[in-house]
Amino acid sequence: MADYDVLCIGNAIVDIIAQCDDAFLETNGIVKGAMNLIDARRAELLYSRMGPAVEASGGSAGNTAAGIASFGGRAAYFGKVSKDHLGGIFTHDIHAQGVAFDTKPLQGTPPTARSMIFVTPDGERSMNTYLGACVELGPDDVEADKAKGASVTYFEGYLWDPPKAKEAIRQTARLAHEAGREVAMTLSDSFCVDRYRDEFLDLMRSGTVDIVFANSQEIRSLYQTESFDGAVELIRKDCRLAAVTRSEEGSVIVRGNETVTIKAAPIRELVDTTGAGDLYAAGFLHGYTQGRDLKACGDLGSLAAGLVIQQIGPRPRQNLREEAKASGLL
Repeated sequence: MADYDVLCIGNAIVDIIAQCDDAFLETNGIVKGAMNLIDARRAELLYSRMGPAVEASGGSAGNTAAGIASFGGRAAYFGKVSKDHLGGIFTHDIHAQGVAFDTKPLQGTPPTARSMIFVTPDGERSMNTYLGACVELGPDDVEADKAKGASVTYFEGYLWDPPKAKEAIRQTARLAHEAGREVAMTLSDSFCVDRYRDEFLDLMRSGTVDIVFANSQEIRSLYQTESFDGAVELIRKDCRLAAVTRSEEGSVIVRGNETVTIKAAPIRELVDTTGAGDLYAAGFLHGYTQGRDLKACGDLGSLAAGLVIQQIGPRPRQNLREEAKASGLL
């Protein structure tokens, strides 16, 4: 019996979310729809130019952990914050959502990471992230009991940027596999894939990663092809299980020769796509760790993603377990 369903490892970030128009993005040199890494000075500049904003604990894997807990799953999290105001916000929020988070905070500088997220009228989000304390996550932060005690360890591709974090992830993966557990990752962003394509492919082909989450842009970037179907056939050979999201077209799940197509959940209004992929992974992994079949896993992922894109912010406001029951999925 596992102590946790899923251990998530990621950049512990507080999101600062504001709405804007496309002209604002152009004026401020922000790449639409991407995650742009910025330094402290750029972070202060963009913050000064933002309109009214909402602060919310975020970070890709942190959002997934919160989603799993909302489904009633047992989630744990590794991520580095500083002992400052934003670090306190992040820690409070993730604990309040029922996630086991015991990573020791950093004393002093750099400060807790923050991401300025600009949401345009079409619901697209453009992220500008100062990693701050995140870059200090390292092997000393790996809790062996959690690494060995989680059915699945899940980490975000974004975390491949800080060198010490790579070592921490590899160490956690070794402990997980030694205990007979599985390891999953999300490719995170097509720009992230461009930076680490060869390393990501090696993680899959070497068996370090068993399960991969991606969207249609990321998987095409990974294999440097314009063909979605061609990329799906390639990832089928490179990892044991892959779930690829396609926005309003739903998702495709492949495992060996098996292919499962999932419909997108119906929505009333698209508000903010922040966290859609994170919550899809949460629903999928909750179903997976409960022994559900791939269609049920994908349907739970679609439900969670569909709910989060109808609100501002990446953490679920509804009780996902109750929503899944009401939809007949649990």
